Amino acid sequence: MIRSNRNLALVVAARFISRLGGTAVWFIGTMGTAAYIFECTPRQLAIMSAINGVAAIAGSLGAGVLIDRFGPRKVMFWAEIGSIPPVLWMMVAPTFPLFIVGSALFSLFGVPTWTAGASFAPYITEGRKELERANAYIETGSSIGFVMGPALGALISNLFGMRSVFWVMAVASVVAAVVAWNVRIDETPRPHVAGNAWADFTDGLKMAYTTRSLRYYILLGSAVWFGFGGFQALESLFYRDVVGVGVEWLGWMNTVFGMGLVLGASMLPRLPQKLVTARGLAVFTAFAGLGSILYVGSTDLRLIAIGAMIWGFIIGAEEPLLRTLMHLDSPHEYVGRIVGTAQWHRGAGELLPLAFVPTLAATIGIQQTLIAGGVLVAVAALGSLGTARSLDRARRDNGIVHAELEPESV
Repeated sequence: MIRSNRNLALVVAARFISRLGGTAVWFIGTMGTAAYIFECTPRQLAIMSAINGVAAIAGSLGAGVLIDRFGPRKVMFWAEIGSIPPVLWMMVAPTFPLFIVGSALFSLFGVPTWTAGASFAPYITEGRKELERANAYIETGSSIGFVMGPALGALISNLFGMRSVFWVMAVASVVAAVVAWNVRIDETPRPHVAGNAWADFTDGLKMAYTTRSLRYYILLGSAVWFGFGGFQALESLFYRDVVGVGVEWLGWMNTVFGMGLVLGASMLPRLPQKLVTARGLAVFTAFAGLGSILYVGSTDLRLIAIGAMIWGFIIGAEEPLLRTLMHLDSPHEYVGRIVGTAQWHRGAGELLPLAFVPTLAATIGIQQTLIAGGVLVAVAALGSLGTARSLDRARRDNGIVHAELEPESV
């Protein structure tokens, strides 16, 4: 499919390049600099992650409206270009507060590149099977970037110093922007466009929250990223204080995690159709919680690597599955705003734990706090199975292709 679809090949390449630079900067450049150069405490890392999260939420919500109005190609191009100045600023920021300013601006522009990339598939495919395969290819390309990014960041950090990693993102952004600009899609204005950005924004939220299936997918995805929230503040400290190794191991282990992502993402077209359902998504989400426990449940680097691979595989399969289900139930003119809403929920899910994670880590320990997050995700997913079965049953009984709005009273 990717050989015969030029647009798909370009989108996959753009997501790979962008994710390559983004993960190198995030794990080694951003979190590594904060933990190892500025010697931050869990509370300081939580504050930085919270500010980044707020900026990411703003970026994802704005991106959704812009994608539905102008198309994902233009949004991805300008977001990539806009992320270059803050990345270069982080490289030279002399103090931690000024470093946070750069990281927040990077989140503001960086998240829309993900939102745009996640919105391309319905623009370049026709039919359910093509949609599934396109999402799998796009997620696989992104995951390969995740594999190579931390490893490249760790290598550059060892050779040239930690702050040199920021050049990777600057170069990657330029290349990804050029590649994305060459995608050819229909960018004529959608019939829903009101000429008022706020009206378009609220209309998208209404569609997301009053459509039962979309609401379920978005909230279940939020549960996964709630579990990730603790890692924002504690993962680098887990390696520094619990495992007792250098920052390069944060890069190496996330490379192993990324290898799992690649394998998992490639599985979507091969999954039985009974798993490409709301119930299948709930099961994958429960296993995602358990996978995070495997990752941080030991201080033995060999066991951590095994846990990282398994957890990555589960997340890699779950992400394109979630996106495909959302695309199937989203009217085409709302795709950007539905994906943007899911993305801001992702940011909010990561943000919420930062309010209590530092205190909890100081009370029960870093490792114990991360394990508790995985337990909560698994319990939440298993508790939602009844709703998932109801959604799947309604789809079978009614032959729904696109979801319908619920009555206003719901």
